Amino acid sequence: MEVGFLGLGIMGKAMSMNLLKNGFKVTVWNRTLSKCNELVEFGASIGETPAQVVKKCKLTIAMLSDPAAALSVVFDKDGVLEQTGSGKGYIDMSTVDPETSSKISQAITSKGGAFLEAPVSGSKQPAETGQLVILAAGDKGLYEESIPAFDVLGKKSFFLGQVGNGAKMKLVINMIMGSVMSAFSEGLVLSERSGLNPHDLLDVLDLGAIANPMFKGKGPAMLKSNYSPAFPLKHQQKDMRLALALGDENAVSMPVAAAANESFKKARSMGLGDLDFSSVHEILKMTKD
Repeated sequence: MEVGFLGLGIMGKAMSMNLLKNGFKVTVWNRTLSKCNELVEFGASIGETPAQVVKKCKLTIAMLSDPAAALSVVFDKDGVLEQTGSGKGYIDMSTVDPETSSKISQAITSKGGAFLEAPVSGSKQPAETGQLVILAAGDKGLYEESIPAFDVLGKKSFFLGQVGNGAKMKLVINMIMGSVMSAFSEGLVLSERSGLNPHDLLDVLDLGAIANPMFKGKGPAMLKSNYSPAFPLKHQQKDMRLALALGDENAVSMPVAAAANESFKKARSMGLGDLDFSSVHEILKMTKD
């Protein structure tokens, strides 16, 4: 199967590499084209524009940073829409709001193409190891056609129905994740300030009912102030903002998420946006009695 892939950031690069290693022919595009070179060494072809990739490939996947980037790749000059038509499938795996997904879906289907939103749960390491969880919604036929690619990219795929449901599910998941990370950071700081050994806290948490891979994977690095980005903080804050907007739309009070969002916003304002989202820990460490 030949697949187009648009966007070679932390996630997109790992995902397209997995496709190449599993026998897919992949044509890649990135706004900074030099980022494509490493993938060419593994057999990828380069498309000069998103339109060129779509023209060449029956199925094109996008993994982009935010709603503005997702819309730009589709609607701008030399964008996806210029070469979309009957027989073409477009899968947007970016994390965006439901309105953005719906706008892209309407544009693609109006040209005769098929659209699937398929944001993922998981960050850099699961992307590298093909252990993502794929949250798809939209065209059921395109979903079924994409299963071979999804089986390479993820450990489990869900089909959630109409366009927008995938985006909503991803925002709810990331809202929970951001809120938990904020509380976890508070706990690490509180344990140390109150005279406890935070490493002991990690050991106790790992044996209890709230043990989870995020605490185990992120905790030791956080205690060393190591925030090598698996999921950049700026993207986590973007997702918190979009989740809070979804809450407003549905009249859901979200005080915990709102408070966590303020911490992520403060971290961004202090220049931590490109570090891992766990760097929100630094903001709490700076708070003095």
